[in-house]
Amino acid sequence: MNRRRSAATAIALVCALTVLAAPGQAYADPKPPRSEQILQAVRGEIDALYRKAAAATDAYNLAEERADKQSSEIVKLAREIVEGQKRIDRLKKQVGAEARAQYRTGGLPPEAQMMLSGDPQHFLDGAGRIREGQQAAAGLLGELSRTQADLEAYTKDATAQWQRLESSRKKKEAAKKEIKKQIAAAEKLESTLEKEERARLLTMEQEAQFRAQTAWLDSGVLRGAAGKATKGGAAAVAYATAQIGKPYVWGAEGPGSFDCSGLTSQAWLAGGRAIPRTSQEQWKRLPRVDVRDMRPGDLIVYFDDASHIGMYVGDGAMVHAPRPGRNVTIAGAGSMPILGVVRPDK
Repeated sequence: MNRRRSAATAIALVCALTVLAAPGQAYADPKPPRSEQILQAVRGEIDALYRKAAAATDAYNLAEERADKQSSEIVKLAREIVEGQKRIDRLKKQVGAEARAQYRTGGLPPEAQMMLSGDPQHFLDGAGRIREGQQAAAGLLGELSRTQADLEAYTKDATAQWQRLESSRKKKEAAKKEIKKQIAAAEKLESTLEKEERARLLTMEQEAQFRAQTAWLDSGVLRGAAGKATKGGAAAVAYATAQIGKPYVWGAEGPGSFDCSGLTSQAWLAGGRAIPRTSQEQWKRLPRVDVRDMRPGDLIVYFDDASHIGMYVGDGAMVHAPRPGRNVTIAGAGSMPILGVVRPDK
């Protein structure tokens, strides 16, 4: 059913755009305005494309975060491998020295050593030193064995990290292509609209958000809510609101531009808390609170796939980086479908 509806919408869009663009017809110039129904269909398609781009952006950010972590781990392991090899070289030299010393002093059987020494006490002292040397050599061999095992483990871990890094890089590149593809498709569709039609489209979007926000507030969801920001939450809100007017750029986390989760993660870093980089990870790993208990600084997660996130600033409003082509702005907290709310400093 959904496929038939999507197909019908697409056919209607193509037919409408083809008819309106057809050359050589007297009534085609000036072009008749598109109907509200067609513009609504265009708006829905553009929104869907940007939603897909947002989901791909989350995948890109997660792959980038993991790649950075894996690169750091590889550097750390490489240092441990170098240090381990140096330690093995030192231990081998010590073991060799101990072996040569034992050969010089302990190569004869005990009876022969006692006869040659002519001094029982001297012999006993020497035998004690030999036992100490043997124990030291055994200790060195044990340490050498453990160090070699550690070195093998470091090398194995480094190989595994390289494989994971390559996987993250491939995911990152695939997500990057998907982002560009969806944004290009949305921009291409928008480019078919006249200037007045783009203005009408923006008005329709704002009206839809206003209706959603009004319905959300009328539901009484915030009735009696009076949560106050913590010190960290207030600092996070101050940071986020100070970015208003800066452009959305996918994968960006400031200072000149942001994507949605780049804004929230950097804001909470300013609030004294390091939180996950992506909206999906923020939703997955941060403590959840009821919408009715929201306080400024809490993060509101939107859509079923947690592909968008904003920061609650109080009075039913939130600050967010909406999508490509838009700037960081204040909007109604209920202007989009809410999945849930998370609290970084719970």
